[in-house]
Amino acid sequence: MMNEKFMIKIIKALLFTIIPLTGFSQGNLKLWYNQSAKVWTEALPIGNGRLGAMVFGGVEKELIQLNESTYWTGGPVKENVNPDAYRNLLLAREALFNDENYAKANEYAKKMQGYYSESYLPLGDLLLSQDLNGIKPSTYYRDLNINDAIATTRFVVNGTEFTRQIISSAADQVIVIKLTASKPKQLNIKLQTSNPLKYSNLVISDSEIAMKGKAPSHIEPNYISTSNAILEKDTAGCRGMRYELRVKVTNSDGLIRTDTSGLSIKDASEALIYISAATSFNGFDKCPDSEGKDESKLAAQYLYRAVKKDWKVLLSNHLSDYHNYFNRVSFDLAVPKNNANASLPTNERLIGYAEGANDPLLESLYFQYGRYLLISSSRPDGVPANLQGIWNKEVRPPWSSNYTTNINAQMNYWPAEVTNLSEMHLPFFEFIKDLSVTGGVTAKEFYHANGWAVHHNSDIWVLSNPVGDLGQGDPMWANWAMGSPWLSQHLWWHYEFTKDKKYLKETAYPIMKEAAAFCLDWLVEDKDGYLVTAPSVSPENAFIDDKGKKGTVSIATTMDMSIIWDLFTNLIEASNELNEDHAFRDLITQKRSKLYPLKIGKKGDIQEWYKDWEAVDPHHRHVSHLFGLYPGRQISPIKTPDFATAAEETLRLRGDAGTGWSLAWKINFWARLMNGNHAYTMIRTLLHLTGQSDTKYSNGGGTYANLFDAHPPFQIDGNFGAISGMAEMLIQSHLGEIHLLPALPDAWSEGSVKGLKARGNFEVSIDWKNNTLSKASILSLNGGVCKIRTSAPIKVNGKIADSEKNGYGYLTTILTETGKTYQISSTSL
Repeated sequence: MMNEKFMIKIIKALLFTIIPLTGFSQGNLKLWYNQSAKVWTEALPIGNGRLGAMVFGGVEKELIQLNESTYWTGGPVKENVNPDAYRNLLLAREALFNDENYAKANEYAKKMQGYYSESYLPLGDLLLSQDLNGIKPSTYYRDLNINDAIATTRFVVNGTEFTRQIISSAADQVIVIKLTASKPKQLNIKLQTSNPLKYSNLVISDSEIAMKGKAPSHIEPNYISTSNAILEKDTAGCRGMRYELRVKVTNSDGLIRTDTSGLSIKDASEALIYISAATSFNGFDKCPDSEGKDESKLAAQYLYRAVKKDWKVLLSNHLSDYHNYFNRVSFDLAVPKNNANASLPTNERLIGYAEGANDPLLESLYFQYGRYLLISSSRPDGVPANLQGIWNKEVRPPWSSNYTTNINAQMNYWPAEVTNLSEMHLPFFEFIKDLSVTGGVTAKEFYHANGWAVHHNSDIWVLSNPVGDLGQGDPMWANWAMGSPWLSQHLWWHYEFTKDKKYLKETAYPIMKEAAAFCLDWLVEDKDGYLVTAPSVSPENAFIDDKGKKGTVSIATTMDMSIIWDLFTNLIEASNELNEDHAFRDLITQKRSKLYPLKIGKKGDIQEWYKDWEAVDPHHRHVSHLFGLYPGRQISPIKTPDFATAAEETLRLRGDAGTGWSLAWKINFWARLMNGNHAYTMIRTLLHLTGQSDTKYSNGGGTYANLFDAHPPFQIDGNFGAISGMAEMLIQSHLGEIHLLPALPDAWSEGSVKGLKARGNFEVSIDWKNNTLSKASILSLNGGVCKIRTSAPIKVNGKIADSEKNGYGYLTTILTETGKTYQISSTSL
């Protein structure tokens, strides 16, 4: 029989999740379960941008899998890795333009490759073994409270309630675990650390242990079959960073003892476990060994500053820091009277949702969970979130857990600005800035070009060359060369949302301009006088050419041309904003007019390649030729209705299936097409429970029990891309106007969202009822002209506004003042 006090706590924890009456409630945003995690994708993630942990919630054996964001294999990238690349570029272009020999061009492209990226590594495991005399718990509960970024495990054994609370504090740069027992002196616990690679354990004091190790020089990607995947040593001394993990315990009573096997807590009523870690990483251009930071000193500094503070102070610091970001946005949907699905554990809740349950609270939870993950994996002054955020348990993680720049790294940051987490975008900008340095070397050495070039993969050392180990990679992904113009889009977005002209002038514009310099050198004229890219691929798809042969390397794929159009357009606007660099603006304006244009194919869809070829896989997970729809702005139902219709046909032909991140991208596509119901269909398709054993992406994507995106396997970009799409359903601002509720689905008939951001540095809150805008507020943080698009005429500050009616509702223009809030309401109110 369940402990009465324990049940009362559970009921309180779920109070705002179980809503019996119709109304709004974002409630206590929690993932919760009635059993411990059996596999990694059932464990719960915490993070402070640098230190991450996956909490399994075990009873007698609790596993906490740890990560440190800078712990990678390798060292600074090498130069002059492929002196023959440029010669093969010329040969590839000759094969393409003179012979239309795509197979030969493919072989030359292979000879233009450099090395594979490095891999993100697990820091290690903390195993907590609790002596319970073999007695099983009578009650059990665990959760992740994303309102406060706290993971809790609670269970009752023999009448004693045990509670474990764990935070990863950005304020104090440590992970802290609070252990409590409802009866005195019941905590008997052994702590041990381990790592799947070589390591050594140290005893620092009676209450502190440490684990030290060094990363391998290189680990081959997990998709490479080799008997020698891990290269431990590097004679040059520039590869293989060091790390140190420290664990210290304090308590109010009981005994603490340490030896080389670990740390023991005996007969305690409560205890605090402090976890600190650091690596010797000292920047992308510094040898992590000979020029590395003192990881031992750093780990000790973080730890000893934190242990001076008790749990109350640590928790207060943590909450103050976290709430500053998380509480900026709320998203509430009307809750149905019968919402039984919301009372289930999260894993069971996903199953019910996939079977058709109406559970809007799950949808708003998922939205805020994505914001939680971004706050937890990307912080100012740190490194950007990688393919798995900061959470990884594998020595050879999927796709090296690197930065995949043909969509995935960018998708991580699609929601940053619109969901009011602009600061979390900053590490990505530093990464792009560093990439412009290594990319400058790549552009010069591989292509004899100016500017900077980035390809399919990168890593903490900002690798920029075409990967493939000098010819082993498939050019359909390895030789994609549009990384620098696509990454530059994020620099422009940040300016659009913040209107920070100093940032634009000193940081964004120079880097964007150098990306354009590469594009200008990379572009060549075709027989019709158009500027085209060659060689060119549409990641990661293949075509069937005029002769019935399969190919991947061609000329002027639609994605290439759309990305360059986007960069040139952004630069033209940036030059106008700064009122400078007129000659360069005129040059790229002229060059933009000569870019190979968008084309509609014989099926009425957007043409993917230079010619109207069939795709080898017509349902391919990449829909790269719709870049101009999202994240670009070249295609729009308002501005280019014919191309928008063709984009819709493209999506119809592609189908609604896909990997997790592909489903997320399609939410954004359908939102941009203002088809809220289809966007909502993609949300429901994405939110179906995927089992841990299902790791083949050919089986389709979904969501794991801990709400991680299932590519499968896990990729965090699907989480971020999905919430970007949900935001696009509620607000769009890419066309120079704030479109309120542009793709509201029927299922979201009543709701409220507060704190979203729009371009122009406007903060927007919206309420709606019966699928119609009821009221909104727009806080102008920068002043200036604000154009508002709505489905019906509106009042502004109580007065009916002059509106221009067109094909997509009403456009109202107001001149705003800095710091002033403008109240929008329906004229029917």
